[in-house]
Amino acid sequence: MAVLIVDDEKNIRISMKKYLGLEGIEAECVETGEAALAWLDRERFDAVLLDLKLPGMSGQEVLEWMIQREISAPVIMISAHGQIPDAVSALKAGAKDYLVKPFDPGELVSKLRTILPAHERNAKENLPAGLTGESALMRRISLQIDKIAGTDVTILITGESGTGKEVAAREIHSRSKNRDEPFTAVNIGGIHEGLMESELFGHEKGSFTGALSRKIGLFEVAGKGCLFLDEIGEMPLPLQVKLLRVLQERKIRRLGGTTDIPIHPRIISATNRDLETMVREGTFREDLYYRLNVFRIELPPLRDRREDLPVLTAQLLNRLAARMGRSAPALNDDAAEKLRDYGYPGNIRELENILERALIYCDGQNIHSDDIDINNLHIGNADASDPATLENIEKEAVREALIRYQGNRTKAAEALGISRKTILNKIRIYNLEADSPSP
Repeated sequence: MAVLIVDDEKNIRISMKKYLGLEGIEAECVETGEAALAWLDRERFDAVLLDLKLPGMSGQEVLEWMIQREISAPVIMISAHGQIPDAVSALKAGAKDYLVKPFDPGELVSKLRTILPAHERNAKENLPAGLTGESALMRRISLQIDKIAGTDVTILITGESGTGKEVAAREIHSRSKNRDEPFTAVNIGGIHEGLMESELFGHEKGSFTGALSRKIGLFEVAGKGCLFLDEIGEMPLPLQVKLLRVLQERKIRRLGGTTDIPIHPRIISATNRDLETMVREGTFREDLYYRLNVFRIELPPLRDRREDLPVLTAQLLNRLAARMGRSAPALNDDAAEKLRDYGYPGNIRELENILERALIYCDGQNIHSDDIDINNLHIGNADASDPATLENIEKEAVREALIRYQGNRTKAAEALGISRKTILNKIRIYNLEADSPSP
């Protein structure tokens, strides 16, 4: 992960680079907007930490330049206390989040961990390939979106990891009457539990240790647009109670505040977990489940709509090849058959990864069967002396995912369809720290 820090205060640049380095995140630092443009023109960054007030070119102007140049790295704005309205304007213009000086470096890392997985998914799913296809299942999904997009009804999108839940949410918003308002996405599983209430509802200055200024929560930031709550099944029970109240009353109260604030966004939530089972087990509130599940869209796994593979494959190959600056090669029959026979536990996201590798391996003109490297997780590699219990199977699946993604816990969790918090618990329970050196 590489981050560009743009700030004219030397101490912020130095401290942030040092702190991010301890978290395994590389950072480049510049003090002017003009210098930022030079770096962004020649290097790729996973995120940009951008001060609003800079000598010469402002942070807002840098953001506008990035949008014009279609540089997709998510931007976190840095503002002083009196610049909060400007920061909110930057969010509406395309920034992903903002921080108010002085801020806790841990808050920055938390925001990066939240933003980047969602950004990576969106970068891969912005086809919208997840909704492409002529199968009966996808025709039904398209009809559902047509019917629901023009309403304000709360929507729950379910489906396995990689099926395109955020793609569907964005498509619904793009067809809505408020399509020109912000689409604000938040990965609930990626937010530290202690920061979740502040992220969603905001907080007032002095409401807790370290709250040095007021923070506007995502419910307010979303305005009259759409607030997408991904991995809603990861929300802890105390926050579920507060979310239910917000959905019922359409008002929020900032942490430490005394005034109710009306909120207006449409709420779309998503999960790859079985919420009905969680309700029966007491880990998800039944009343919140029914409040979220007013209208449900269930995205099918790719293995259940194999007839869509040809058009999906062609669309993905064209896009991936264009990104590499080359023409899309032809897919030979043996390669197409190999793709058709695979089960895709990672769904569309996995298909894209397979095709991206194939473009690297192939001769540039044709993709053959040997170019299709299906590097899926094999849980059958466990020691034969271990009994085939669910616990051992789970342990081996987590180990394989960590090895496959070189210890990257976030990517391993995505491949397994679980949250980062869950995989951290599994690493601790199964003593897998040696396979997971990354933070």
